[in-house]
Amino acid sequence: MLAKMTSKNQLTLPRSITAAVDSPEYFEVEARNGQIVLTPVRIQRGDAVRAKLAELGLEQQDIADAVQWARQAPATKASRKK
Repeated sequence: MLAKMTSKNQLTLPRSITAAVDSPEYFEVEARNGQIVLTPVRIQRGDAVRAKLAELGLEQQDIADAVQWARQAPATKASRKK
């Protein structure tokens, strides 16, 4: 089966091929011995969150600080006016 690469380096994979591997949204891509190898990958929500945190440069202590801040009792109107 053929798949044509566009001028933007995009491929459309045939539905019968993706259906055979449960229609994943993401693929690991590598070049191996002159071939392009696509391996279906299931992204877990936790993986996506960890990737976004890494992208933003946030570390575990930043998250702990944010959670502690969010759990504080809300300020009363009187204390906000000061």
